[in-house]
Amino acid sequence: MLCAVYKSRKKDSTYLYVKQRDDFSAVPQALLDTFGKPELVTVINLEKREHLALADIDRVKQQLQQQGFYLQLPPPPEDLLAQHKALQR
Repeated sequence: MLCAVYKSRKKDSTYLYVKQRDDFSAVPQALLDTFGKPELVTVINLEKREHLALADIDRVKQQLQQQGFYLQLPPPPEDLLAQHKALQR
């Protein structure tokens, strides 16, 4: 399964996976408005990969099949203060 991966110019570390290059027909307009103009990062063959760096490959495949796109959001920021306080107890 080939898919194209785009990064957002508006939202840091946010990526959009679509089934075909430059085909955003399955992506809701509100999401595209928030995402901004997509910038192509790469085209990958998911069948030849066992994993992705920051996304669950099985979930990506499932979302692409079911809704035609997958949105990868950045991981939540670490709360270093809370971690420090927990260690102090």
